[in-house]
Amino acid sequence: MIRNLRRAVRRTYRRTVDLSHPARSPLGSAVVNCVVYLDGVRQLGDCSADEALRRARKSGDGFVWIGLHEPTQQEFAGLAELFGLHPLAVEDTVHAHQRPKVERYDDTLFAVFKTVRYVEHDELTATSEVVDTGELMVFTGPDFVITIRHGSHGSLGPLREALETTPEQLAKGPAAVLHAIADHVVDDYLHVADAVQNDIDAVETAVFTEHAGRGDAGRIYQLKRELLELKRAVAPLDRPVQRLSTQPMPLIGPDIRAYFRDVADHLDRVTEQIASFDALLDSILQAHLAQVTVAQNEDMRKITAWAAIVAVPTMVCGVYGMNFDHMPELRWTYGYPLVLGVIAVACFVIHRGFRRNGWL
Repeated sequence: MIRNLRRAVRRTYRRTVDLSHPARSPLGSAVVNCVVYLDGVRQLGDCSADEALRRARKSGDGFVWIGLHEPTQQEFAGLAELFGLHPLAVEDTVHAHQRPKVERYDDTLFAVFKTVRYVEHDELTATSEVVDTGELMVFTGPDFVITIRHGSHGSLGPLREALETTPEQLAKGPAAVLHAIADHVVDDYLHVADAVQNDIDAVETAVFTEHAGRGDAGRIYQLKRELLELKRAVAPLDRPVQRLSTQPMPLIGPDIRAYFRDVADHLDRVTEQIASFDALLDSILQAHLAQVTVAQNEDMRKITAWAAIVAVPTMVCGVYGMNFDHMPELRWTYGYPLVLGVIAVACFVIHRGFRRNGWL
């Protein structure tokens, strides 16, 4: 079932460009969707939050799912009062910039996820943005789910539509929605990690080519910074997911905990990938610096070898330029050609020696 749901999400992503549904915003500009589900089936018709909650509680086995995008404190105050949300969680929701976590307030769970997106680029440079992050907050109660998204990506429209194709999963209640969101976020981590691996492979190939440029260090360092951004989103989520998959909670039944264990496995895989990427980038950077050092040593050897060759005619010309009357072969007709010949032979012998030793 989970595999089918993931495939449905991917199909919906490919089919849908904009799923914000502004026409479904009865409560204001921040509300993206307000929907009542009974027995896992979406109930038609838009309604206000209080009406949706009344209908869900009247049925006894339904729940309401409200989605918001970057609400202000004034826009969220009414919902917080209606659903009895804790003030500390409300403050975190409005101000954002929170670490991934799961907290329990009475009969409500408050979860924070970091969403990630791979930024497409033709060529990785020293200033390329590779990973873009956002935030997703989820309030889960006995009969409601409230999702708050911060950032320009991470829309839950495709996930909602995919879930609506599997009413038997939605019938399990708000906990099933929380699992679907966590699974969706972690799947995005996997996709971004795979894309980052392609960038690492490209940098590794460039470093070990014959004509590797010295500007590769900037690209490697930038990739490490972007990988750190991904790590900050993924690593703190480990403990919250472990809590959801192992610790008994009023809203998370044993059947849903089994699904969270699958999410935890995928999260472990991403964490291991990031750790291996970081170690690989360290190795690539060290190899690049070693190549630069070797190239500099080769340059210095060549400069030293040519300086030694040039020193021979410099020394001989310096001796004959001292203007003494009694110099060797000074007045001999063939003295000048002889000195030039000696200089040429000496330079040739030194050059040949350096070539044999690999300095030139």
